[in-house]
Amino acid sequence: MTDRSIVRRAFDWLFRDRQTGKLVIVQLPNLALWLFFAASAVRRFAHPHGAVGTVVSAVAVAALLWWAVDEVARGVNPFRRALGMAVALLVLVRLLIR
Repeated sequence: MTDRSIVRRAFDWLFRDRQTGKLVIVQLPNLALWLFFAASAVRRFAHPHGAVGTVVSAVAVAALLWWAVDEVARGVNPFRRALGMAVALLVLVRLLIR
């Protein structure tokens, strides 16, 4: 087996959808990711304070964690599952060090 075929097989294993065989690195955002984007935009541009700010931040964190766990559980390839795991771990670490 040549080095090129080993790299090709590794690439296919990491990035190909197991059901369709299509290359999947980025997908359209699902509901959880849209909620995260919306809450993050509100936090960034509206700068809510008090209870509203707390709720907006909680929604952002919960939505991102929801997306990450969903990717770990149902990601279409190892890259998507690893990405979900990395994001979940980062969110949890940030929550713990606050």
